[in-house]
Amino acid sequence: MDRGLVLSAPGAVAVEEPELDDPGPGEVRVRIVATGVCHSDLHIIENDGWGHPLPVLLGHEGSGVVEEVGEGVDELRPGDTVVLGWRSACGKCGPCLRGEPRRCATPLRARRRLHRTNGDALTQALLCGTFATRTNVHTGAAIKVPAELPPEQACLIGCAVATGVGSVLQTARVWPGARVAVIGCGAVGLSVIQGARIAGAAEIHALDLDGRKLEQARHFGATHTGAPEEVDFVFDVVGAPQTFEQALGMLALGGTVTLIGLSAPDAKATVELAPFFDRRSTVRVSHGGDHLPAEDFPRLARYALDGKLDLAGMVSRVISLDEIVDAFDDMRRGDVIRSVVRL
Repeated sequence: MDRGLVLSAPGAVAVEEPELDDPGPGEVRVRIVATGVCHSDLHIIENDGWGHPLPVLLGHEGSGVVEEVGEGVDELRPGDTVVLGWRSACGKCGPCLRGEPRRCATPLRARRRLHRTNGDALTQALLCGTFATRTNVHTGAAIKVPAELPPEQACLIGCAVATGVGSVLQTARVWPGARVAVIGCGAVGLSVIQGARIAGAAEIHALDLDGRKLEQARHFGATHTGAPEEVDFVFDVVGAPQTFEQALGMLALGGTVTLIGLSAPDAKATVELAPFFDRRSTVRVSHGGDHLPAEDFPRLARYALDGKLDLAGMVSRVISLDEIVDAFDDMRRGDVIRSVVRL
């Protein structure tokens, strides 16, 4: 019997027993083994689906094992260990055709083959739907990774780690010796810190209102805590008007702010144009770290296996599917880096 966490109406979240059709052409069925509890899922709940038609099968940061493949699928076979990618490039949209797959406008998706017991089709959160024992995805969204990487760690690559590390290496392109600041040191912020360390940054300043998170930031590679006078790169993982304005104020000449955090729908920031102009500042927006799952997931998995990337330290708790709602409360309070559901 399959189980999954479903948002059926605004504010109504419960474990249900979804039904799955067989995977169609170019699709695979994945038995989910582990899935991270990400703030984006909470965002979907708190914003009436966040653009997802209800009902929604929640979860998008998952790892598992291919169980069945559809017609025409040659690159994967049952038993393969995979991480699911919600940004897998389609190869057909404008950005893909001009050679920019990291800016793909229409990521690969499977047909809606998951249903509630009453027959209503389920929308899969960010094309994945990983808060479930099994899910169906497009074959291009199931990325093979080494089986020796523990699933509780591998699943984090699917969102938090790819977003944070990708924001450094792909969106901002931090250079060796750069001075970096990170505002907001949750799971994504700590991944930014790890990305800056991998990039060879000379200084990594961690900023957060929670002292516990600053201690964790030191463990993952931060060299300083608190606001610096000026840096080359600032990563705003919070996405609030005040943090964005603070980020702009910390930039050195030619510096770049990268906005990562999801802002509230009505959020507005004030920019002083003269200093922005005089400093030749740049603002970039990171959409999931502009990661390309087919290229980045295997690389990140190898970083973890080689000891360059600490995934084990990011797993604060391993929980059951029935504990996800409580895990959202833990995340709000800052009690965890990441809760991971083991299925």
